[in-house]
Amino acid sequence: MESSLLVATVYLMTMIIAVPLSARLGLGSVLGYLVAGIVIGPILGLAGSEGEMADLQHFAEFGVVMMLFLIGLELEPRTLWQMRKRLIGLAGMQILGTVAALALVSMLLNQSWQIAVTLGMILSLSSTAIVLQTLSEKQLMQTAGGRSAFAVLLTQDIAVIPMIALMPLLATRIVPGAEGEAHGGADFMHALPGWGAALVTLGAVAAVILIGQYLIRPLFRYVHAARLNELDTALALLIVVGIASLMESVGLSPALGTFLAGVMLAGSEFRHDLEGQIAPFKGLLLGLFFITVGAGMNFQILFERPVTVIGITVVLIAIKAAILHGIARVTGLQGRDRTLFTLSLAQAGEFGFVLLSYAVSLAILPRALAQGFLLVIALTMLATPLLFILSDYISRRLAEERVADIPDVIEEQQPIIIAGVGRFGQVVNRLVTMSGFQTTVLDHDLEVIQLMRRFGFKGYFGDPTRPEILTAAGIDKAQVIVAALDDPDANLRLVRYAKEKRPDITVIARARDRVTVFQLYDAGADHIVREAFDSSLRAGRYVLEEAGLSPYEASELERIYYQMDRAHLRQLAQVWKPGVPLDQNAEYVQLSRNLNSQLEAALVERFSHGPSAAPLNEDEDDDDDDDGDEAPEHGLSQPKARPRAGLVGARASD
Repeated sequence: MESSLLVATVYLMTMIIAVPLSARLGLGSVLGYLVAGIVIGPILGLAGSEGEMADLQHFAEFGVVMMLFLIGLELEPRTLWQMRKRLIGLAGMQILGTVAALALVSMLLNQSWQIAVTLGMILSLSSTAIVLQTLSEKQLMQTAGGRSAFAVLLTQDIAVIPMIALMPLLATRIVPGAEGEAHGGADFMHALPGWGAALVTLGAVAAVILIGQYLIRPLFRYVHAARLNELDTALALLIVVGIASLMESVGLSPALGTFLAGVMLAGSEFRHDLEGQIAPFKGLLLGLFFITVGAGMNFQILFERPVTVIGITVVLIAIKAAILHGIARVTGLQGRDRTLFTLSLAQAGEFGFVLLSYAVSLAILPRALAQGFLLVIALTMLATPLLFILSDYISRRLAEERVADIPDVIEEQQPIIIAGVGRFGQVVNRLVTMSGFQTTVLDHDLEVIQLMRRFGFKGYFGDPTRPEILTAAGIDKAQVIVAALDDPDANLRLVRYAKEKRPDITVIARARDRVTVFQLYDAGADHIVREAFDSSLRAGRYVLEEAGLSPYEASELERIYYQMDRAHLRQLAQVWKPGVPLDQNAEYVQLSRNLNSQLEAALVERFSHGPSAAPLNEDEDDDDDDDGDEAPEHGLSQPKARPRAGLVGARASD
């Protein structure tokens, strides 16, 4: 008991020290867990006995099962059906192509064809746990590359079953009890004829689908009626553990079963509650799994044959990456998605540990060879976070090369230039053009321009921060330029150049936050629009209405907030210091606190005497509105009457 508590303490302490440090260094949590395992295992020897580590790893693998359940909750059956081509075609090419290539290489190295095919199957798999965790952390699951990687991983989990079934056919001699080692509780399946095993398998899958569709919902309502949070947690765990046990009992992947159950519950009203109950367990178990992988690495083999082990590791990653890159080209993945797909799946996976053990028990692989490949698999998994970092680097370089490509020839010049047509600039362009005005649209992303053209909008590919591009677009004659680039630094450079080139041109600039507003104002932008301001105010008004205020009252409070915040932002601009963080500018912080108090008092005072109270007198808030003109509604403005005078519409805090 004391030994178990000590081991648990060591693992938990390692987690909370190493993982935040790794995350701060930008290396991701997975690499932190792996390095932590190496420290407490091979280096310090605090990971427990070999038996304890094996038990821990087997237990921690349940984190992968939980992760597939949570992913299933995000995918409705219709979405899964739309992925069918990726699940069958894309993943099929990856598995068959990798098995064939690795088997060929093994045979060239004088291995028998049985060993070669076995190694090809084992090493063709990738790490579901590491890849999906990293894709989720980097918010890449919804990209084309992330979706394709997920489809391959899901198919690989399914492919483990036929691989296990095929391995006994490759064995030169059968070791008694070997099949039970891989299948666990599915021994009874071997006594069934082929058609019987197929029926049982289909029945288990159908049972999971029916349970998810018809049983879990009423069961959840019954338990939820007790109003006890611990019962909700117990039911969530029961769903995952029960379905995993059912699938394992018939020799199927537990992860596949829980994934199907998650898909069936994706449209359920209890989906978010299930996510909240399972997510903490998933995170802890996955972290424990990664630590056990690091702690179980046998560095003695690496020290004895460093060139061989590292060479095989590098060659394995290179072969898998080459095959994945070819598949990505054939299937039409482009740019960042192709790079992500190629490098994210280039490692071997955790199922390789299981299959290696099974292959040794069947006497297909010599034990010494299997020990070496256990280390190779672990090293490729350790390299996965570095492969993601390399993917990010290559993606950035590709983006820079696209910017450096030859720009379009701009055929006509219009009085309005819109630089940047992302989620902000495209709305501006649609409003202006549909109102009857002509624009010249520029963007440095060729894919965005091509997408615009498919929808009937005209645009030109080119970097709007380059003087020659702006000259070709007609900045010498234009009346208005909209700086709407996604990159705040590039947007700031554009504004500065435009004002240096044409001090009389009207510059309307997109701002991300308050500091960007101040920078753009200092650069000379005439109107500064913060991208989230209008939507935030509108959302706040809806909240006030739902909280019990009338639409008039909510609208009036929104108006007051807008007007006073505009005036306050103008005052804060006077004490803002370039290069000094806002929270380290004592004068700014004190003024901001005072202005926030004034704003709160004004909002409370507005209806303190009832709904018919007179509107707030805003004379002191905006001296430029005396002429009756409506001021712009989001950002910072340079009024015509005197240069560099009015700030408009910022939120109280960013």
